[in-house]
Amino acid sequence: MFANLKYVSLGILVFQTTSLVLTMRYSRTLKEEGPRYLSSTAVVVAELLKIMACILLVYKDSKCSLRALNRVLHDEILNKPMETLKLAIPSGIYTLQNNLLYVALSNLDAATYQVTYQLKILTTALFSVSMLSKKLGVYQWLSLVILMTGVAFVQWPSDSQLDSKELSAGSQFVGLMAVLTACFSSGFAGVYFEKILKETKQSVWIRNIQLGFFGSIFGLMGVYIYDGELVSKNGFFQGYNRLTWIVVVLQALGGLVIAAVIKYADNILKGFATSLSIILSTLISYFWLQDFVPTRWLYASSSSSCS
Repeated sequence: MFANLKYVSLGILVFQTTSLVLTMRYSRTLKEEGPRYLSSTAVVVAELLKIMACILLVYKDSKCSLRALNRVLHDEILNKPMETLKLAIPSGIYTLQNNLLYVALSNLDAATYQVTYQLKILTTALFSVSMLSKKLGVYQWLSLVILMTGVAFVQWPSDSQLDSKELSAGSQFVGLMAVLTACFSSGFAGVYFEKILKETKQSVWIRNIQLGFFGSIFGLMGVYIYDGELVSKNGFFQGYNRLTWIVVVLQALGGLVIAAVIKYADNILKGFATSLSIILSTLISYFWLQDFVPTRWLYASSSSSCS
């Protein structure tokens, strides 16, 4: 049963990662009448869905007893305010990261985004060494250097890119800066969250409820600051359609899938799943979305990211 759960969780991770990148990219480039949905509101809705899913999982672990669920939430969250407040930092960073991913996929094709986003492996390693005192071997550092080289290759301008319009180049720069910032925020928040999990005995689902709570607050602040005028004019759910809800559900599913993979598998198998997701995203982005032209640099960088 444990082995089955391990491979099921990895399979779901491949599906979730691939489908989220492609559907988010498609939803941000699809031309429709009326206002486009606001990425800031989508982040908030995803956090609320994640909280609801985690509460259901805690309810299941509490033997489907509402009294037991209420006691667990009260004891683990309300009665431990300092433990709950620790999640405010990674939650705020994750909220920023989720918004940046929408910006990145609005300006980069899915394949380029997937390969570049693998720099989070490098940032995670650097923060793990500095914050968790982990030690990496020579081959591990060499692999990280190869990864960084591959990401540099994918950003190497091709002849078609050199002949493109200045606006397109500017958009690609914005997308690149967004995904690089997301890589650093992902690395720090991931290691910080791992440190918290190792220092306490609270369940992953409780921690995700705490993350979602603060994420919703920070997300609503972002909606008010950046899109408050648009929300007051066209509503919170402006531009939402079936595709938008698919993107939101997939984003909410992401945190739960990662938690399941950490619980039932390991980071090595997680790396294989991510590599398979890069290959699938590249193929589908080329044959279905048709929003990029593969170059020799992309092939080289994809190979280094999957190695």
